Amino acid sequence: MKSLLIILFSLLVSLTLSAQEITGKWYGVLKVQGIQLSLAFNVEKTDTGLVSTMDSPDQNAFGIPVTNTVFDNSKISFEVKNAAILYQGELVGNEVKGVFKQAGQEFPLNLSRKEIEKEILKRPQEPKEPFSYFSEEVNFENSKANISLAGTLTLPKNEGNYPIVILISGSGPQDRNEEILGHKPFLVIADYLTKNGIGVLRFDDRGVGKSTGNYAIATSEDLSTDVESAISYIKSRGDINKSSIGLIGHSEGGLIAPMVAAKTADVNFIVSLAGPGIRGDKLLLLQQELISRVSGGTEETIIKSHDLNKKIFDLIIKSKDEESVKEELIPLMTALLQVDPNFASLDEDIKKEAITQHILQYTSPWMRYFISYDPAPTLEKVTCPVLALNGAKDMQVPAKENLNAIKSALEKGGNKNVYIKEFAEVNHLFQKCSSGSPAEYATIEETIAPLVLEEITNWITTQRLKSAISASKTKN
Repeated sequence: MKSLLIILFSLLVSLTLSAQEITGKWYGVLKVQGIQLSLAFNVEKTDTGLVSTMDSPDQNAFGIPVTNTVFDNSKISFEVKNAAILYQGELVGNEVKGVFKQAGQEFPLNLSRKEIEKEILKRPQEPKEPFSYFSEEVNFENSKANISLAGTLTLPKNEGNYPIVILISGSGPQDRNEEILGHKPFLVIADYLTKNGIGVLRFDDRGVGKSTGNYAIATSEDLSTDVESAISYIKSRGDINKSSIGLIGHSEGGLIAPMVAAKTADVNFIVSLAGPGIRGDKLLLLQQELISRVSGGTEETIIKSHDLNKKIFDLIIKSKDEESVKEELIPLMTALLQVDPNFASLDEDIKKEAITQHILQYTSPWMRYFISYDPAPTLEKVTCPVLALNGAKDMQVPAKENLNAIKSALEKGGNKNVYIKEFAEVNHLFQKCSSGSPAEYATIEETIAPLVLEEITNWITTQRLKSAISASKTKN
């Protein structure tokens, strides 16, 4: 009897020690196609066993419930069913060595008791303080949306009537530097332009950084009012030339810039960096095809995805009822997800959740507006000078189709001050690249090709000189 009690006691001690070894916080850095994503699992012991939550700080997501937590004989697994996540690893000393799986894809991921620092990415173009120009933190109000926007204004130190530009970011919530994959394109652009005698205002999107508001419910049209507010702020200052205000928009920002310029004479020029010139649904179909092809997709899957996405877009555009269209999209979205061979291996609950999430994404206010919006009629109303640039290897906004559409619309409207240029070997971020695939963005050290920065600067300077000459002739 005594020996049996000793065995039972030893077993309980063993179980207790095992629980203590795994409880607490475990940190890791997930690396996916050049992206580094910090993750953490928080493990606690309860009367019913182990429970845990997952944090994804880079996505501002904390306390995500882990559906199942199992620790047995040094093997640990965390399952988050509604996100199709499964982590499996083995506790070795103070480290868990394992694999992170999501929706059929696998990535190595080791966990540690200590917070793991991300690898420092080489970004040689990123400027460092002290800067050779004035830099000021600013705030301005968008009274239409009842929000406050925060940004950075950089001005040349030399006095004079220099031009000033407002930078407009691409799709998705972006900070004032338009930071993506360790790159800060707007910081690099602002630094280069200001050093070359051009003032720059860049600001956090609504709901990002120090700006208030809710980005999730905003459309491109809503975001255009933020740019209008930025123009009003520039005009309110006594130390800035109000007769030479320009807009530089990247991607969706290049869609928004003409919206603003078509409504006000305060915009004196536009620089469109891969700004869409064709309707949103057509653009996305081209984008999906190009990215799928460079990623190794078969012609069969590319054609299937194209046809299904076209049907989905058509249904959303024609529908007037947001709730009924969600029901109508279920069979189409199911068929679209089934094109991916990994989808079949998921359990039914995860499949249902994936379908639901995709439908919500496709029917969001931003997407509904974007896929139905045709930039051509707006571009036809733009009368100020326009510089439209694209990379020949841009797979998100294909250069030839896009630049031709922009040029055609501007010329139809009678705008003769238009310059179009396509850069060889350059992608959507205007980096020199190999394939143009978004998977390359993080692996390229260059943030933006110097030739592009020079082109923008020289063109703006030329417009300023032309404007000055024209004003002088008018006075005489």
